[in-house]
Amino acid sequence: MSIEMASAEIASMLLADGRLPTGGHAHSSGLEPALSGGLLQSQVPDFIRGRLETVGLVEASATVVTRRWAVSAGGAGELEEISRELLARTPSAPLREASIQLGRGLARLASRLWPQHPAVQMLMALPGHPMRPLALGVFTAISGMDDLQAARSCLYDDAQTVASAALKLLPVDPAEPVEWLLRAAPTIETVAAAAVAVEGVTDIPATTGPLVEQWSLEHHARSRRIFRA
Repeated sequence: MSIEMASAEIASMLLADGRLPTGGHAHSSGLEPALSGGLLQSQVPDFIRGRLETVGLVEASATVVTRRWAVSAGGAGELEEISRELLARTPSAPLREASIQLGRGLARLASRLWPQHPAVQMLMALPGHPMRPLALGVFTAISGMDDLQAARSCLYDDAQTVASAALKLLPVDPAEPVEWLLRAAPTIETVAAAAVAVEGVTDIPATTGPLVEQWSLEHHARSRRIFRA
């Protein structure tokens, strides 16, 4: 039975809730690989900001483009094009797989809530399974969120994943990651606005963090890990 979303604001809070059953607890948004690669605890706020301005911009833009696709009742071919463009902008195979794992969890949730929605059905049928921004774009569209809310949800989730993982990886006061998130708020708003300004699938930025890519590959080769990525 499909669920009718009465409030986009409630939907945005739902997506921001780390208890949402999508598998996000198994990911650190690159923090564990970064720490293993030599990142200092004092540099974590800069790491969060750097991710938002590179990886975050790409994923938020793809989320917005997918949300527009779902709202406009686009076809499967258009969704596959968005998927190809996003895959091309994610050079690291471990990062692609991590995004697919998260996307699979979110798509499964969407299929439970809105099984008959055409966008959900095309998402579930996507060859190779959807990456996180595609699933997030469909989820935000059906739940009534606008472009800015969708981009903000994507970016906040990335930053919050880093902050939450820090509690397991670093000897930090639990209040410190909260401070990191609040300090990242202006960056989230700036990057969200840039994502909304993207007009089409081929305009999705191709920014990346070379160290993030390198660390992900090194992390994937390790046998002892707390997080998948």
